[in-house]
Amino acid sequence: MTELTHPLATVPQHELVARAEADPHRPRFHFVSPAGWLNDPNGVSQWNGTYHLFYQYNPEGAFHHRILWGHATSTDLVNWADQPVALEPSAGPDADGCWSGVLVDDGGTPTLVYSGRHGERELPCVAVGSPDLLNWTKAPENPVIPAPPAGVDITAYRDHCVWREGPVWRQLVGSGIRGRGGTAFLYESADLRRWDYIGPLFIGDAASGHPAATDWQGTMWECVDLFRAGGGALGDGSPGDATDVLVFSAWHDGDTRHPLYWTGRYAGDSYTPRDLHRLDYGGRYFYAPQSFVDESGRRVMFGWLQEGRTDAAMVEAGWSGVMSLPRLATLDPDGELAFAPVPELESLRRDHVRVGPRTVGASDVLTSVSGNQLDLELELELEPGSFFRLGVLGSWPVQDPALAQDPALAQDPEPAEETVIEIGCDVGTGGFSHSYVLLDRSRTSLDHTVDTGEKSGPVRLPGGKLHLRVLVDRSALEVFANGKPLTARAYPTLGGQKVRLSATGTVRLLQLDAWRMEGVFAGPRPLFP
Repeated sequence: MTELTHPLATVPQHELVARAEADPHRPRFHFVSPAGWLNDPNGVSQWNGTYHLFYQYNPEGAFHHRILWGHATSTDLVNWADQPVALEPSAGPDADGCWSGVLVDDGGTPTLVYSGRHGERELPCVAVGSPDLLNWTKAPENPVIPAPPAGVDITAYRDHCVWREGPVWRQLVGSGIRGRGGTAFLYESADLRRWDYIGPLFIGDAASGHPAATDWQGTMWECVDLFRAGGGALGDGSPGDATDVLVFSAWHDGDTRHPLYWTGRYAGDSYTPRDLHRLDYGGRYFYAPQSFVDESGRRVMFGWLQEGRTDAAMVEAGWSGVMSLPRLATLDPDGELAFAPVPELESLRRDHVRVGPRTVGASDVLTSVSGNQLDLELELELEPGSFFRLGVLGSWPVQDPALAQDPALAQDPEPAEETVIEIGCDVGTGGFSHSYVLLDRSRTSLDHTVDTGEKSGPVRLPGGKLHLRVLVDRSALEVFANGKPLTARAYPTLGGQKVRLSATGTVRLLQLDAWRMEGVFAGPRPLFP
């Protein structure tokens, strides 16, 4: 078991867990670590029918320090069982942390390829697992790549994407070339132990766009993920119109920016990009994504929901970091990725309420729908020039205690706290010219230390039609607007549970379905299962 040695690690293990469990902002149906720190999803996969989620884990406390690989398993992508820590730092190339990586099937042998950290050096390592994936042995050849490419001035070097291509293995390592931009270095191996350097798969352009832009490519690419959209294997000689997706998380000088992806074509030893897209409009709130194809042929993706509160608040709460709900990635008719939560999550739905059809008014608090663990699904039609708003986690202050028994009289016109999802469509020649989803967190919390910045991105509304799915889990918020995701965090102080609809212009609510969502963990969980 890991000894607690960091200066911030002053809280006993049992108290750390108790603090985490008591925090009202801690999600209940998203995966979270037992307590302490969680970041990137690792080794996401399905093995002999069981889903495996490994993750970056620090059980010492809610801060990034000496990183282990936590491990959880599931048969349905909904309910998770904690398993023993998979990887822990040891003398050698991972003495200061076992950083992000992937799981591959090496002829029936489960094998992890991950970044070991020793001092400032981050190098690829390998570990071999038992048939049940619960015990791991590090390869004596570690590090399996002894150094980054010679003669290249890199900004960083870590994180892995590994796949089988014909008779050989291929690997991408995330990096960046100083003065140019982020990149992924391509390697090849026959045995996952001895790797030949091929070259940069593709080099981004850090000089393109403003560093503050939501699609800036960064100076280093973390957590690269290359896959064939719509199925099929990489490098299998498919027709030239196949779409290969290159996902990366833009990083700059220690700052985690946002996930992006290229659509294009991988062939031979290079990648030819077509278009650059934002992966999630929440920016850093859906970071370091990793995906896999399950036994049903679905592309399933997880991401790390970072916190939006101060380091001190995280340490005091005893936990940090949320794993996204698993989402399905598909290719839409426009050649872009579309996302939706896996349908298995519907098993957590309880207490169904249906509202509509009706026209949305200026402000309508739903008396039949409330809570902070919700799944909301809406079908709407917006006329050009209209705006629709869905408020969640709302609280209204009572002006007169004598009126508290009448909610209609007790509430102010505007809430004290509310997190608002807005869909707007501006009018142009011929109707819709620009439509978007926007998350307004300006009134999300009375705590002025939390992040309340606005998040937004474009959404197509064909014929003004919108399918909106919103999952609220305490402080975790995942929004899907016609397949475009926006993920963020909210920290209301008043325990708000009200849901409100409002509109400007003509908005028809065809149907709203709402459910309370059950939690997936029962009681405290040990830091070391």
